[in-house]
Amino acid sequence: MKTLVIAEKPSVAQDIVRALTPTAGKFEKHDDHFENDRYVVTSAVGHLVEIQAPEQYDVKRGKWSFANLPVIPPHFDLKPVDKTKSRLSAVVKQAKRKDVNALINACDAGREGELIFRLIEQYAGGTKTLDKPVQRLWLQSMTPQAIRDGFDNLRSNTQMQGLADAARSRSEADWLVGINGTRAMTAFNSRDGGFFLTTVGRVQTPTLAVVVEREEQIRKFISRDYWEIHADFAAAAGTYPGKWFDPKWRKEEDAEKKADRQWTAAEAQAIVDAVRGKTASVTEEATPTTQASPGLFDLTSLQREANGKFGFSAKTTLALAQSLYERHKALTYPRTDSRHLPEDYVPVAKQTFEMLADSGMRHLAPHALTALNNNYVRKIPRVFDNKKVSDHFAIIPTLQAPSGLSEAEQKLYDLVVRRFMAVFFPSAEYQVTTRISVVAGHSFKTVGKVLVKPGWLAIYGKEAAQEVEDAKDGDKGQNLVPVQPGEQVGVESVEAKGLKTRPPARYSEATLLGAMEGAGKMVDDDELREAMQEKGLGTPATRAATIEGLINEKYMLREGREMIPTAKAFQLMTLLRGLQVEELSKPELTGEWEYKLAQMEQGKLSRATFMAEIAAMTEHIVKKAKEYDRDTVPGDYATVTTPCPTCGGVVKENYRRYTCTGVDGASEGCGFSFGKTPAGRTFEPAEVEQFMRDKKIGPLEGFRSKAGWPFVAEMALKYNEEEKNWKLEFDFGDDKKNEESGEIVEFTDEALGACPKCGSPVHEHGSNYVCSKAVPTIEQPTPSCDFKSGKIILQQPVEREQVSKLLATGKTDLLDKFISNRTRRPFKAMLAWNPEEGKVTFEFEQREGGKKYPPRKTAAKKTPFGKVAMKKTTAAKTPAAKKAAKTAVPKAPRKAAVGTLKPSASLAAVIGEGTYARTEVVKKIWDYIKANNLQDPADKRAIKADGKLQAVFGKDRATMFELAGIIGKHLS
Repeated sequence: MKTLVIAEKPSVAQDIVRALTPTAGKFEKHDDHFENDRYVVTSAVGHLVEIQAPEQYDVKRGKWSFANLPVIPPHFDLKPVDKTKSRLSAVVKQAKRKDVNALINACDAGREGELIFRLIEQYAGGTKTLDKPVQRLWLQSMTPQAIRDGFDNLRSNTQMQGLADAARSRSEADWLVGINGTRAMTAFNSRDGGFFLTTVGRVQTPTLAVVVEREEQIRKFISRDYWEIHADFAAAAGTYPGKWFDPKWRKEEDAEKKADRQWTAAEAQAIVDAVRGKTASVTEEATPTTQASPGLFDLTSLQREANGKFGFSAKTTLALAQSLYERHKALTYPRTDSRHLPEDYVPVAKQTFEMLADSGMRHLAPHALTALNNNYVRKIPRVFDNKKVSDHFAIIPTLQAPSGLSEAEQKLYDLVVRRFMAVFFPSAEYQVTTRISVVAGHSFKTVGKVLVKPGWLAIYGKEAAQEVEDAKDGDKGQNLVPVQPGEQVGVESVEAKGLKTRPPARYSEATLLGAMEGAGKMVDDDELREAMQEKGLGTPATRAATIEGLINEKYMLREGREMIPTAKAFQLMTLLRGLQVEELSKPELTGEWEYKLAQMEQGKLSRATFMAEIAAMTEHIVKKAKEYDRDTVPGDYATVTTPCPTCGGVVKENYRRYTCTGVDGASEGCGFSFGKTPAGRTFEPAEVEQFMRDKKIGPLEGFRSKAGWPFVAEMALKYNEEEKNWKLEFDFGDDKKNEESGEIVEFTDEALGACPKCGSPVHEHGSNYVCSKAVPTIEQPTPSCDFKSGKIILQQPVEREQVSKLLATGKTDLLDKFISNRTRRPFKAMLAWNPEEGKVTFEFEQREGGKKYPPRKTAAKKTPFGKVAMKKTTAAKTPAAKKAAKTAVPKAPRKAAVGTLKPSASLAAVIGEGTYARTEVVKKIWDYIKANNLQDPADKRAIKADGKLQAVFGKDRATMFELAGIIGKHLS
């Protein structure tokens, strides 16, 4: 009889086989397992099984209705994870073998590892239990000896029961809160019709709350003026800078008040006048300081560093690290929350340095050689600590020198290797000199910082002191000219610099990851904070997916490196506060769970008690949403600057709508209103301003149909004569209205290229790129071509340059943000002209080995234009039908629409005299803005006005959303 060993990853299974071979005998390798006379060793690839509600509790139709909430099944069924079904079958096959009479759980030493094994074991047993004894291999080090020691000290199934209960409870609790919370909030927000998906979760919602709270601080921030006084002092050996400070200053509650700031221009100028042209006495103190290298990387710190240095998203960094681990075998397991190594890893570390010294990597090898020659690699407590190794240790290079890395992979590999080497090198040594120059009773500080011994900084190329950023300010650190004892120095120049306080910075992905990791610090309760100390929000392995999920659900935007919450995010926080279910947005929820799960692991709390509390919480959330009966949810709402189009009253925001509140802004108004979330997409404040002003906006993406499908459309406010009111309407950019009505189209943009069907120019038009002969024009009122391609295809924006490339070469670059309508999953593809089908189709990138990804099989294929191309039937059109189609008389075109709008004198100074169509004016204005580089580089939506535009704008700057409204006032 044999024992089946189930590891969490194939690499761990291989390590176990290598470690056991000397004592248990040689293993034979099979497709999905290793085997000898005593053991069968196989592995999962992470989670192979996930929980689901039993069939009788799984609501399929009407799941977004309060009538079917809450969903609290008495137990959970299991289902295979789609991507890993074949691996699950292979593991289950080994577990059911008749010659296997015992199992060893060799999954990672932690809660998730325990859950992975327990679910596989349960799934393999089916309706019965597998009924084979289980023991636990608990490894924190993967050296061969540590693995053999682990097999000599296997833990019993009873010993692990607490951890298993905690693992299952966490998984089921997340399911209950996520499913019920999301369905309840979606049902609440969809009460007025449509479908407004509102996802919530234990980790994602507190993460979003952190970003929203920072944005609220930025919006409410009031900038204040302050002054700094900077001087240059002339000594015999040269000049040096200094900054005024108050040596008597003590820290205050107001964080903006600092020792080197004056809060009135008069006080600052008084100091300048008092010291100008005077001499100063000098005292200084020199102290040696050291700086140790940062610790080894865990996943979160690696993601933060890569985001700061290279701009990589957390998702990108994880993908690169995973590739370096799985494909190149160059890094250790990346999904870790530990920054330390096991204490028996010193020999492995030394071997890694030997590999790096011999690797031929010229930028790294010399430093590895230095470490070996100077015996730097030894048992350092801040590096090797078993107590700080969880189920995985820190990310370090393996013994395998990589080759064939991409540029991005090489950057990340170098980052890890340099950090790995740096922790063994000596600290950097500095000489820091603090110089105080006192003149006329006023003190000026200068800090000099000189790198004496680079230590670990040598690995980063810092062999000597480099000038510190802002060193010229005098207090940031630089090389200082010497001043002799007792020497009097003169004030060569002095000035007061006027500055403004700045709001807190928006979160970048790096700082947001740090906030998620340190979320426990926000918790007031000592016990809960302690429970979260090692956890934070999410795990290193899930944080990137959480951030991407918030972006995909349109709760956040990634602009450059900034994470900006959307109107939908503010609306969710308003809802949770209004319904009094704020626990969903607080990290305390995770802290409370972690505290109770830790008690469960220790046998101090039963699984049944915890799950009963979770069920009660779930019922509370659903009840609050279901029973809320007020018209609006209290919140901090905006007032629209554009007046009501019906009565000229004040339009204000409430939870669900923008509505007229009368001329006084405090009455019922005239009845004009429109929903904030048409088709599940929330208006941004700037979009509302534009929409109200121009009565149209778009095309916009992010709408969802009643069935939950995404779509793109323009929106218009149109007056309904019968109802004597304004109505919001969708315009899907079909452009057929031009063909059917004969309305003439004027193209004002530059042609993108030649139509692949007829060779005519292709232009932007509405929500499409179209052939100039596919719509009615002055030159050709009756269209003769049908080429068009969407600006947004399956939620992937298609930029002008990509269309130009398609027209010139036959295909675009590889685009990576298409979302399948069938699976809702993202995919990558090129858009390509297919001459046989006479339309633009998808072309998929080639796999290694030259095979293209196969097309998905669907009953009805979605074309890039959003129209369904059904399979052709065998029945051909009758001759009569063909003749009728040929002889169909096109509708008479309307009269040509020509530009008849005359610009004001100030606008004509920018675009020239003449008469124009409105679209032509907008185009010329944008050409002028781009030609003169007037977009704010820090905020591309803002336009800085030069002399000519100031006369048009009436102010120094305007946003792109205001542009159309401003131009309208200058046209007659």
